[in-house]
Formats: sequence, C-alpha cells, structure tokens
Amino acid sequence: MISVCMATYNGEKYIKDQISSILSEISDEDELIISDDGSIDRTCEIIESFQDKRIKLFHNSSNHGVNGNFENALRHSKGDYIFLSDQDDVWISGKVEVCMKALKNNCCVVHDAIITDSNLRPEYSFFKSRKCKSGFFHNWLRNGYLGCTMAFHREILNFALPIPPNLPVWHDIWIGSICEIKHNVKFVPFKGIKFRRHNSTTSITFKGSFTLHKKISYRMILLWHLFKRLNLHR
Repeated sequence: MISVCMATYNGEKYIKDQISSILSEISDEDELIISDDGSIDRTCEIIESFQDKRIKLFHNSSNHGVNGNFENALRHSKGDYIFLSDQDDVWISGKVEVCMKALKNNCCVVHDAIITDSNLRPEYSFFKSRKCKSGFFHNWLRNGYLGCTMAFHREILNFALPIPPNLPVWHDIWIGSICEIKHNVKFVPFKGIKFRRHNSTTSITFKGSFTLHKKISYRMILLWHLFKRLNLHR
C-alpha cells in the first residue's frame, strides 16, 4: 500500500491539478493523506469536492509550519511506502512505477524533476542544476533531497519522527539524511514531476540568500540532531 503525504496551506490556485495527477497514478487501495495547516482560502473545499475515498484530509489545530504540517500527514499515513508531495506541482505518468521498482532494493528513491514556471512551461532539470547524486556528505554540502521527488520505506519513520521542533532545515533534508545514514538512497534520472516555481514557492533548495555563517551553522545543527537521534536508536 502506498501513502502519498501532502501538506497544504492556501493552495487553491494549483491544488486541483496536483490532486488529479496523483489520483491517476495510485491504485484504489492506496491513499492520499493531506494535512492542512489552517488554510483560509478554498483549498479544503477543493479537496473535498473530489469525493474520492482515497483522499483523507486532516486539519491542524493551529499553524504548524512546513515541518509540523508534513509530520501530521506522515503520522496519519498507513502505507508501507511513503511518497511526499507538494500542493502545487504535477505528477508525470510513470512516477509511481519507476519509484516502486527502485524501492525494491533501496530505502529511499529521489527522482529528477522538470523545473517550470507558474504556467508549467519547462525551464531546466533539477538534477542537472544541483548536480544531484547519492552520498551523505555530498548532500550535506549541496542538498539534493527535494521532498516532492522522494519516496521511501515506512520503516524510516521509526527514526525520522518526531521531526526536531527547532530543526533549521526542512523535513526532506532530515528524512533524506537519515535514509542515507541508516540504509541507502537511489537517485534515478526519471523526471517524475513538473515542479512549479512561483512567488509562493517555499523550497529552500532554491533559496540563495543565506549568509555563509548561516549555511555553516544550519549544517552543524543538522549534524547534531542526526547524531542525537541515531544515537538513541543504536
């Protein structure tokens, strides 16, 4: 069983296209878990309009931010395989098939993405722009763990949850790092989504405004949290 975990917040503009693309990829036995972080637009109304039994919508009691919102979705998931999803992209046909094949021999899979503008006009390859490849220290220095391109075995949640509340990086970097240390991560060149960039895009992968001091500080704090978490599970 597959659980697609999506975090939403005021995503009415693009979420219908994203949900439609996901439902066309998963089976009747799979589920789409959506955690909403207190949207004040029509996001939840659009989600409920699908009237699809695979969609399970959960509301946070208050605004938890990106990490807390994704954690809420992950905690409600029941699948043996977890796919992460943003609210504003579009899945490409074959994504699930490619990921499930890779997950037979790997803990986590990260696929390529077509980076687009807000109207889904293609611009460039995510892998090519980030020089993506496996390896903990490579990704510690130059992150390639983009959540919406990731899928992994459920067992990794035993180590990844709860996400540290003061973690200076996001859920995907945290989960990808744990997968790399505990097991292995497979990067596959298949372009599995159209990653929509727009004014509200939140992925820090594309943010270049951090000072050198902050970049070093964030990486050291990540290492400290990883050391503490994995030491507890020895």
